[in-house]
Amino acid sequence: MTLGVLAVLAMLFVMFAGFWTDWLWYRSVKYSSVFTTTLWTKIGLFFAFGVLMAVAVGVNVWLAYRLRPPLSAMSVEQQSLDRYRMGIAPFKKWALIAVTAVIGLIAGASASGEWRTYLQWANAVPFGKTDPQFGMDIAFYTFDLPWYRFLLSFGFACAVLCLVAAALTHYLYGGLRLTSPGSRATAAATGHLSVLLGIFVSLKAIAYWLDRYGLAVKSSGLKSADNWTGLRYVDANAYLPAKTILFFIAAICAVLFFATLWRRTWQLPVIGFGLMVLSAILIGGLYPAIVQKFQVQPNEQAKEAPYIKQNIKATRDAYDIQNSEVTPYKGDYKPADKADSQRLRDDADTTASMRLLDPNVVSPAFQQQQQVRGYYQFPSTLDVDRYKDEDGAEQDTVIGLRELNIAGIPERNWINDHFKYTHGYGAVAAKGTEAADGGGPKYTESDLPAKGQLGSYQQRVYYGEKTSQYSIVGGPQKELDYSDDSGEKSYSYRGNSGVSLSNPVNRAAYAAAFGEPQILYSGAIGKGSRILYNRTPKERVEAVAPWLTIDGDAYPAVINHRLKWIVDAYTTSNGYPYASRTTLGDSTADSLTDGQRAVVAQQNQVNYIRNSVKATVDAYDGSVKLYQWDEKDPVLKTWMKSFPGTVAKKSAISPALKEHLRYPQDLFKVQRQLLTTYHVTDPGTFYTGSERWQIPNDPTTKSGNAVPPYYLSMKMPDQKNRAFSLTTSFTPNKRDNLGAFMAVDANATSGDYGRIRLLKLPSQTPVPGPQLVQSKFNSDPNIANELNILKKLGDSEIEYGNLLTVPLDGGLLYVEPVYLRGANTNYPLLKKVLVSYGDNKPVLEDSLKDALDVVFGKKAPSTGSQNPPGGGDTGTGQQPPSGQTVQQALGDAQKAYEEGERARTSGDWAGYGEAQKKLKAALDRAAKASQKGGKPAG
Repeated sequence: MTLGVLAVLAMLFVMFAGFWTDWLWYRSVKYSSVFTTTLWTKIGLFFAFGVLMAVAVGVNVWLAYRLRPPLSAMSVEQQSLDRYRMGIAPFKKWALIAVTAVIGLIAGASASGEWRTYLQWANAVPFGKTDPQFGMDIAFYTFDLPWYRFLLSFGFACAVLCLVAAALTHYLYGGLRLTSPGSRATAAATGHLSVLLGIFVSLKAIAYWLDRYGLAVKSSGLKSADNWTGLRYVDANAYLPAKTILFFIAAICAVLFFATLWRRTWQLPVIGFGLMVLSAILIGGLYPAIVQKFQVQPNEQAKEAPYIKQNIKATRDAYDIQNSEVTPYKGDYKPADKADSQRLRDDADTTASMRLLDPNVVSPAFQQQQQVRGYYQFPSTLDVDRYKDEDGAEQDTVIGLRELNIAGIPERNWINDHFKYTHGYGAVAAKGTEAADGGGPKYTESDLPAKGQLGSYQQRVYYGEKTSQYSIVGGPQKELDYSDDSGEKSYSYRGNSGVSLSNPVNRAAYAAAFGEPQILYSGAIGKGSRILYNRTPKERVEAVAPWLTIDGDAYPAVINHRLKWIVDAYTTSNGYPYASRTTLGDSTADSLTDGQRAVVAQQNQVNYIRNSVKATVDAYDGSVKLYQWDEKDPVLKTWMKSFPGTVAKKSAISPALKEHLRYPQDLFKVQRQLLTTYHVTDPGTFYTGSERWQIPNDPTTKSGNAVPPYYLSMKMPDQKNRAFSLTTSFTPNKRDNLGAFMAVDANATSGDYGRIRLLKLPSQTPVPGPQLVQSKFNSDPNIANELNILKKLGDSEIEYGNLLTVPLDGGLLYVEPVYLRGANTNYPLLKKVLVSYGDNKPVLEDSLKDALDVVFGKKAPSTGSQNPPGGGDTGTGQQPPSGQTVQQALGDAQKAYEEGERARTSGDWAGYGEAQKKLKAALDRAAKASQKGGKPAG
């Protein structure tokens, strides 16, 4: 008995620990209202629906018992039931309480899970728009209808359980007889069960009526849209009248069941129920099939045209693409003469700021050059932001934070993992448009502690994308701050983040919640100790706003001398009438997504989305701020009514923060997926699918996944100045030529923020798309020859960076950086740049400037492999030494490469730069010698 009591107490304490630690955490981040609102809503729903279900079942069992007939052993059936009645008799009250309590607990638990549905219904804000079929406000479908459907499902469950419980009780006490002679049911049992059946059929009538509105959010397939949502011709002209007729039939059938209270016969209700079932088959199933077969299919396009138009409008409104502008664009411009080529060359410098530093490729370079210690790390994909350069001009910048790498701790133990190694240190940033000598990143913020153009800021990173373990800080145990040439620096956390462990109850609760008994008795915990957990930006934002869907890519920025994580968050709905649905995980997947960048709730199907909230998480103290971004979004307004005070007004966003806000990638990817189909607004063209696009696969990888969108500063044909933009390309369905180019103004300080521009390429004159351009690069013999020479250096590997597409004066300019990863290094270096424009011969040069000069004819190629007819100087000012073979030149290159590696390892960056110059000169000689008949080694 003692052990049993202790076990129960232990279980109760574990349950209490989970509740208590959650409350402490929400209080620590100053969002305790979210915890209490959610908790009380769940408790209210649990008790309301749990008690309702338990009372309903209990009353019907009690009523069936009260209506029992006088017991007499009239048959073998009743004699056998006597034993059960006698066995239950002493415990019938407790049995009834136990059964109804269990049913009530299950019903209450199910109802508490609908807290989001309830809060949206209770605090609904109208959209101010109505659906075209019923004239109901959109809010009815997004907020009201889901709640009504839950109530209906609860009513069905309650009616069925009451019916089963009452029938069993009547049978046990003789009200129902299966084998006894005479009447099968007493009059009292007949009346009782008929009322319950009448309630069930009444609920079915209500279900038919709600199904009418459900047609507006029903998914079905259409030839040109797999996730079509809303009414079609057969729905409006067959299913809708059928549901209305079935509603009236079910209502009459319910009245017949209720009438048995007076008639005491099942004849009419059974006939009515049979009629309802037959009507459901004929009117609800067969009739719509006939209409589809003989009215719709012979002329489907004309019949569906009005409904396709409604679907197009609703879908474009729901995904905020209604104002996307489609402009014809030739894309195959050819310069008329040398002066025209010179004009194109000049325009290339002003049209776009080409980001040569690929944030997905250069992370290993950051890791190798700026990790400093093994217990630091950078994310596998860095982020792109904008910062001012020395002259005050805005420049695209690749940035990452030096976060803690728990796996890199020299000696793993509980103290080191959770007390000593607690945080990362500093930001590292590099120019997006330039590379340093040798091809590495050109850092604007580097070293440890970090210094550079970002100014002074709190550099300690206690909260980050890679920080998943808990840490205990601020107590007797000192933390490792960072190490330099003078040794380790210690630190003690001074922030207000985390939960205090000075209270023994708190320590015991966390010991139980984390399954870590040492928290309870460790001497490393004392006065001032605080426990930090839920430390990734996405975790923190999702916890304080569980009604938001979080973007897959949080990114850091230095704002007012603080490191802040910026998190984009979305309000979504699956109940926008007529708007087609999409699955978030499928729409946001591309060649760069991985576990780190996956969108939260990726399996959710939605048909409405808004980037309604911008959130920040302080990297030092973990404080979370939510800001209203979309001031018109009724879904956000509804949640703000549900959780007052949690979301700050848009006006509270500081100018310094606004400079770093950008258009979110996941929203852009969802919109581009929809625009493959919904850029078409004509119902006839939409139906045929002749103008359907697709998102091309990333040509720089072998993954077969979609090409990711790219941030870069550029200007579209109708823009006067460059703007920080998010861009992507489309190809026609099942073809590789370019179908369209899409860009959205991503700068939050711009008046055009969020404006989507689409350049539609002509279908009759195919323009090469990304795959064809990459094939053009790869198949050019001169480019292939030079890349092969590069790969022979130390058995190196070629890595391609982002293939950037930029509209330029009626044509399309493609730029792709080429990285070289040596066998003795684990990070890539930018060595070459590929450029193509229209029908011009693609070029491979050492820099973007040289590549643009060559492709527009301003200068000759810099390598002999691309000499113009007639030969001559290659533009490098160097000729290969007389008689030097390719093998000798490659030998010189290998020596220069090894010399550079020795200099890099020893930290001699000046020597490293000189070695890189020698390496380039040797490679140029090797290329020229190969054109003079030299034979490459091997």
